[in-house]
Amino acid sequence: MTEPHLEHTIFGGHEDGHEGPHGAAHTGEQPVRRRADRHLSARPKKRRGRRTGCLFVAMAIVAVAAFAAYTVLRPVVDGFFESNDYPGPGTGEVQIVVNDGDTGSAIGATLEKADVVKSSGAYLDAAAGDSRAAAIQPGTYTMKKQMSAAGALAILLDPKNRSVPRVTVREGLWKSEVFAALSKGTGVPVAAYTKAAKDASAIGLPSVAKGNIEGYLYPATYEFPAKSTATQQLKIMVAQAVSELEKAGVGEADYQKTLIVASIVEGEAGVADRGKVARVIDNRLENPTGPTVGLLQMDSTVNYALQKRGNLTKSEYDSAKSNPYDTYAHKGLPPGPISSPGAAAIEAAANPTEGPWFYFVTVNYDTGETLFATTQAEHDRNNAQRQAWCEENKPKCEGGG
Repeated sequence: MTEPHLEHTIFGGHEDGHEGPHGAAHTGEQPVRRRADRHLSARPKKRRGRRTGCLFVAMAIVAVAAFAAYTVLRPVVDGFFESNDYPGPGTGEVQIVVNDGDTGSAIGATLEKADVVKSSGAYLDAAAGDSRAAAIQPGTYTMKKQMSAAGALAILLDPKNRSVPRVTVREGLWKSEVFAALSKGTGVPVAAYTKAAKDASAIGLPSVAKGNIEGYLYPATYEFPAKSTATQQLKIMVAQAVSELEKAGVGEADYQKTLIVASIVEGEAGVADRGKVARVIDNRLENPTGPTVGLLQMDSTVNYALQKRGNLTKSEYDSAKSNPYDTYAHKGLPPGPISSPGAAAIEAAANPTEGPWFYFVTVNYDTGETLFATTQAEHDRNNAQRQAWCEENKPKCEGGG
């Protein structure tokens, strides 16, 4: 009997004991291959399962991210489609202040804050389409809430809708009279102007004025910024006076003298030739031994000394003798201006007409006709003409130049 082959002892022989093609028995080699094949065919199925799971997870992540993005960005997206303007016409009433120097952006921001327009952007869009928007004037405007931007712009462009503190200051007023006029026009108390006038630095008063604002309150029609203070208003007026002095070619060292002479010209000239009146003042000042021996002899300065308008009595003239503003009693210029002179008076004081006159007198108070003279005798004849007119037109005049 043949002994079993060592291979068969270790691995076991084939069930039927047949040998393989090379003489080897069927030992189970083929079943081993089949098991290996089965393992190989199972692996792809497991990988496909993993891929499917990963796909579901990825899709879930994308869905969550998309939902989060939609939630966060929805207001932004909606903003692209929602109008930034109200349809108008608006309701109620609101006061809007446009300040001097406000840009279009500043105006738009003011309107948006007051809920006049839905957004400053809507206002700027409307303003960009109208070149007049660049010339909107400062002031207070009555508007409605929730207006269309175009409607709001239309109100700002119409001057009839604009309200500003407007004050007209006439030539020749004393500072007390100017303060009263300002208070009436702006509603700011007179006391506030009196107090503000004492702060020379705050109101820009030149040092040559020595703290006295008289003469520097330039007469004009002013449109002050809304809610401006007494100090701010006086500063504007002083700056205008300085500007007029500079226009007339007056240097800072001569501001005071020029304003003093100009204020007397304003008080005396009426409709007379201001250049000639200024020359009479200069001729008297420059000739202390001349016909008036250096005395200006101006009624307007006595009126200022007494703070009384109109014709004065002899007793009133006598009562002013100790006052330095009485130019009948004191030689030379008074201590300061006696009123607020206008541009014509400042120009006359800065550039008086050439001439030899020492005297002038208004001979007709209705027409303002004024005669000038070089000698006392000539002046006496002119003054007689005035007296004759006054006899026929009492009590329109009294006193003289």
